[in-house]
Amino acid sequence: MKFIEKYLDTFGALLLAVIWISPLVFAFWAAFHTTSDAVNFNLLSGWTLDNFRVAWEGAPWIQYFINTFCLVTVVLIGQFIITTLAGFAFAQVSFPGKDFVFILVLLQLFILPEVLIVENYAVTSKLGLFDTILGVGMPYMASAFGIFLMRQSFKSVPYELHEAASVEGCSLFGILMKVYVPLAKPTYLAYALVSVSTHWNNFLWPLIVTNSDDTRPLTVGLSIFGAPENGVDISVISAATMMSVAPLLIAFLIFQRQFVQAFLRAGIK
Repeated sequence: MKFIEKYLDTFGALLLAVIWISPLVFAFWAAFHTTSDAVNFNLLSGWTLDNFRVAWEGAPWIQYFINTFCLVTVVLIGQFIITTLAGFAFAQVSFPGKDFVFILVLLQLFILPEVLIVENYAVTSKLGLFDTILGVGMPYMASAFGIFLMRQSFKSVPYELHEAASVEGCSLFGILMKVYVPLAKPTYLAYALVSVSTHWNNFLWPLIVTNSDDTRPLTVGLSIFGAPENGVDISVISAATMMSVAPLLIAFLIFQRQFVQAFLRAGIK
């Protein structure tokens, strides 16, 4: 009976893996073949790089890559600063109403970002940040998930280290930077992976708040590139998609072991 259960679990896991990866496999196949060969799964057809050439010439991809890199960098820096300070305050600093305020922060996890689009749009416009990289990234800098993750990580640090640093004359900020932050490096790495992958693939909010190629990230540029009025060529769109996901995919393949270890070490205690 246990053997059958184990077999079913393995089969179910493999089936889910195949279902999950099949769109990426098809996009890879279509990117290197003509549309007719890709749709008909002609296994004997020749491979070609023409789709990548056509896709590259059809949009300012270098500008899109620069915009996306700047976006994820700005968001990640803002998140690191805010989540570190807030997580440390909730973990090791006593102040009136701390638990109540922390509950309010966690309530953000139950609110979909799409619900706040109208308010975010109004605030962004009032601040004069419409159609800017900062305007795209600003609503995501105060992350409830990041604050919760950092709080849990900081609470796992032995308080004796905090007391020892205090005896040595470190200020509260010095204790944070010299004791807590270095010990939380695996958590920072794990959170960085989640943040970068999320905002690299974010689409709806950047679509609304950007109007020019100078600020559009890859996802928005790809959607405009593949719009019906521009003509739909599955192979060319697949080539553009592969170019968009290639940096994240290559980074994962290179640092896969470090990624897994970071998530394991960042487990909630």
